[in-house]
Amino acid sequence: MPAAVKEDRGYIVINEEECKGCGLCIEACVQKVLHAAPYLNRYGYHPAVYDGHGCNGCGLCFYACPEPGAITVYKAVA
Repeated sequence: MPAAVKEDRGYIVINEEECKGCGLCIEACVQKVLHAAPYLNRYGYHPAVYDGHGCNGCGLCFYACPEPGAITVYKAVA
């Protein structure tokens, strides 16, 4: 049976320079479309990165993030 394709119902933009690499957004994401980058930002943290597809726009990552302005959530218009 083929794997279920995740439908995009929104997307997020992560300001990688504001991300402190705490991983709270990665843990909060129920769709599991966030991961830690293999590279460092200018502050020496591995920022969270969005896979580019599969986001449902729920905003849990936004609410889990302690850094204001690091994550912006966009919901798809029906």
